[in-house]
Amino acid sequence: MTTIAVTGAGGFCGSHIARTAAAQGAQVLCLGRRPGPVGRHVPWDAAREVPDLSGADLVVHCAAAVGDPVPGSPAEAAMRAVNVDGTARLLDAAAGRPVVWVSSASVYAPAPGGLPITEDHPVRGHLNAYGRTKAAGERLALAAGAVVLRPRAVYGPGDPHLVPRLLSRVRRGQLVLPGPSSRLSLTAVENLTRACLTAAHWPPGAYNIADPTPYDRDTAIRTVLRAHGTRARIRHLPLPVAETAARAAQALARLRPRGKPVLTRYAVRQLAHPVVLDVTRAEAQGWRAERGLGDYGGG
Repeated sequence: MTTIAVTGAGGFCGSHIARTAAAQGAQVLCLGRRPGPVGRHVPWDAAREVPDLSGADLVVHCAAAVGDPVPGSPAEAAMRAVNVDGTARLLDAAAGRPVVWVSSASVYAPAPGGLPITEDHPVRGHLNAYGRTKAAGERLALAAGAVVLRPRAVYGPGDPHLVPRLLSRVRRGQLVLPGPSSRLSLTAVENLTRACLTAAHWPPGAYNIADPTPYDRDTAIRTVLRAHGTRARIRHLPLPVAETAARAAQALARLRPRGKPVLTRYAVRQLAHPVVLDVTRAEAQGWRAERGLGDYGGG
């Protein structure tokens, strides 16, 4: 019986991976500060400790610090401690075991004209600490011969980030979004989970993971709102105005020790600029995206 160590198994993506691995008959070690939903809990603070991977045949590394911290803040330093230094400690502990490392499409530089982004697209031009630290962490993983997965905007049952944030932005039946609608790739957590549990046998390297087709941004958001019983009129804030507001919000946040900007340049880029992932490389390994927004009751 295969034993799979899932880091961050108490979190959104990790818990889905742990449950699915157990359902497929694997023994699961759930590494993290919180217990996972199945298997045996192995306590691990990614910011400080070397993980105990005793007995593991495969490591799926989902543990990560997420967010959009103010540059130079304690939160940024804490993010690096997890996403970069924690990766280094994990890779040392893996000691030759196959590692599937969950990265993010946030590592990519913007693609001109919304052209499909392949894994050879430049990794640079990051607007926040999350993109920078994920890029630095995946460089370590790639150098160690890991399989690196690059999903974009993972959503699904139990999502603690994207959907709650979206719902919180609805005011008086309206939702203001930066710029006009654009084409965006999203990743259902089930599609990422399937990739994580099959990628150990793929050639080392980076692989994009996304839903079968990209979405029209505004249509996708209406689908999500409808699935959660919310209806809102979408209004468009001109992109130059949104970018100016983001710069001002970030400058204001720097004046407060633990301030969090209400809007950031990273958030504007994520919503206003087209990002379409080419998943041909993963499909060549036999992976297929089987879920989409329409499967969640709103499409």
